[in-house]
Order: sequence, then structure tokens, then C-alpha cells
Amino acid sequence: MKKKNHTTAPVRSHLSVLRQICNLIPNHLVPKLARETGTDRLCRSFSAWSHCTALLFAQLTHALGLNDVCDSLRLHAGALSAVRGATPPSRNNLSHANKRRSAQLGEKLFWAVLAHLQNLSPAFAAGRQGSGRRLAHRFKAAIHVVDATTIELIASCLDWAKHRRRKAAAKCHLRLDLRSQLPRFAIIATAGENDARRAREMCAGIRPGEVVLFDKAYLDFEHLFSLQERGVFWVTRAKEGQAYRVVKRRLKKPAGKILRDDEVVLKGFYSRQAYPKRLRRVEALVEVDGEERVMVFLTNNFAWAPSSVAELYRCRWQIECFFKAIKQTLQLCDFLGNNANAVRWQLWTALLCYVLLRFLAHMSRWAGSFTRLWAVCRSALWRRLDLRALLESYGTASGSFRCLGQPEALWLPGLRPHAVG
Repeated sequence: MKKKNHTTAPVRSHLSVLRQICNLIPNHLVPKLARETGTDRLCRSFSAWSHCTALLFAQLTHALGLNDVCDSLRLHAGALSAVRGATPPSRNNLSHANKRRSAQLGEKLFWAVLAHLQNLSPAFAAGRQGSGRRLAHRFKAAIHVVDATTIELIASCLDWAKHRRRKAAAKCHLRLDLRSQLPRFAIIATAGENDARRAREMCAGIRPGEVVLFDKAYLDFEHLFSLQERGVFWVTRAKEGQAYRVVKRRLKKPAGKILRDDEVVLKGFYSRQAYPKRLRRVEALVEVDGEERVMVFLTNNFAWAPSSVAELYRCRWQIECFFKAIKQTLQLCDFLGNNANAVRWQLWTALLCYVLLRFLAHMSRWAGSFTRLWAVCRSALWRRLDLRALLESYGTASGSFRCLGQPEALWLPGLRPHAVG
């Protein structure tokens, strides 16, 4: 079988790739949010839209610093002006905007654009079945994953974010929808706070009947009991040395990789006060780095199969893949400012860039990785190509096929040609 070669040139467009990406943001949105947050009073020669475009460009190109952003945009000032009249900033203008203009504008812009894209395509909000998401589609209720990632900073420049003796770091707490792989809630703070302190804020919008998955860093029995009272199901890992008393054994002997399945109550005085009801404790063998390890899970759901409890917690790894994707592609290593406001601006813009690219992947049925999607967009940023057609061309092989084999190829040794047929 040989594929007929159909080589076609990229589809031309009168818009640059950068402009097509920015057109996903509604025209009125940035000026409206600038008025709401009071940022418009600080915009004289450098508009709020130009500021957002410059930060989005820094994420798409993985810019290393202020000079990198400003010089690149100045060299492409003509093409940049076609993006709704955006202007290239000077180094001082961009630095001053990151420092003085409230990052609340970037936060509100992210959530508004996410809601807008979900309204444009309800299937984008629903997500599609894929690797790691099949279990999420088996459950009728939404499944949320709560976790945090630490972003290392320079300790000598960022005293506000001191994490350890010689380190500084910011932390992004995120609640991810397992089905759509989209953020539902996020908090950007310093890394010195305990994760459990943010648990209540992260779960405030979860509705009854939905499921939330925690790492053991978010283990707070008082908060877990409040979720129980609200009708929210949760799964987390138990800490080592947790005192408990078995009330009922649901599994008489180990079954496969499930070692134990018990209903327990906490024994500690303060733990028992925080969570006075029964818990379900599942002990299972889980494969980690090619080796099976014993892990203990806690949940307040007594109807699921024990294998479903372990499988649900395994799906928590999807948020780690999310953090890995944005850290390896978007610009979260070199920051354009040393103050807290500038860091928040860059983090919210990184999340905005992720959502825009994910929407493009959804509309073009992109089958590759997020890293390659970002690389394709970066390489063609100033080209006037149809972005959707460009992404659709990176897929499975297409074209007509014809059989080049002859009937003689089917002859067996010792048979004469006239014996065939």
C-alpha cells in the first residue's frame, strides 16, 4: 500500500497568528475590566490592552526578560498595531505597568475569557474522553482535583516571598475539573502558608453530589466534615500514624490489589471532635514508578467499590500533568518583575494563555501534546496563516490510497500463472 502524495501549501490568511489568538478575547472585555478595577486611570501612553497583549506575547514566545519582550514587539510594531491597535512598550513602561497596575485585572480577564469560550463551545466545557479521563465520564457528577504547585523565585530580589532560609517561592493553589481539564478556581499566594489553610476557599464553589480529590497536604478533618455536611464526596490519602478504630470490616480477606476496606472512627480527641462520624479506610497496592506500594485512602462514600476509590485517587495525577505542561512550556521561570503584583500578572497571563491554546486545540481536534501545540503557535506567531487549518494539518495521514501490488504477487512457489483464478 502506498500513499499518494498530496502536498499542499499552508492556508493563507489576512490575519497574523498572534491576532487570531488575541481575537478569542472579546473586544470590549479588557477596557471594561480596566474601568472596573481602576486600571484605566494609570493608562496614558500604554493602554491596558497593549499591556495584556505584551504579557500574552511573553508567554507565547517564552521571553526571557523585559528587553526580550520590548525589542521583539518594537521590531514587529506594524503587525502588532493590527492587533486592535496595540503598541509596543518601552522597558520602563512595561516594568511600571507590572508594578502599579492591579493584577486583579489579569485575574478577572482570565475567568471572563474562560466563561466566554465555554459559552462559545459547550463541548469545550464538557471535555472529551481520553487517557486519564475515562473514569471521570463514568461518574455523572463533576470530579474536582485540588492541589498546589510551588514556583521558585530569586530570594535576593523577592523578600516578600521568602519560603526558606535561602529560597523564595510563590504558590498557585488550583482546583481542576477532571473531565474538561480546565481550572475552576485558583489562588496565587506565597509558599510559606500551609496548603490546608486554603482548602476551604478552594472548595467553596463545589456543589452537593460532586466529588473532590485531595492530596494529604490538604487533610483537615474539620474541613472534611463540613464537606460531608454539604453532601460533597471526597477522597484523600491518610497520613502515617493516624489513630483510628475499626468499626466494621467490609472486606474479609484481600481481593486482588485491595488489601483492606474498613469503616473506622478517629481515636484522637481533637480529631474525633473535628470529624465525629464514620470514615471509610481503603488500603490498596498501587503501582508507583514500576513498583507496587501500599497506600491508604480515606473517603466519606460507602457505596463505591474499593477499586473505584483507589482509581479515583490515581486520577489526581492529572493535575500534576497540568502543572508540568504549563511549567515546561509557558514562561514561569523568568519573571518580568520582582514584586508580588508583577508575579501575579505573569501567573494569571500564563493560565489565560493555556486556556486560549486549549480552546484552539479543541476546535481543531488537535491530537498532539500541549507542548507541541504551543511550539507550533510560537513558530508561526507573526505569519499570516489560517491557524485552525494549520493545526488541523498536524493530524493523522490523509489522502487517497491505491494498491500497487499485482496479482502475480499472490502466486505460491510451484504454481503456474494459469492455475490462479
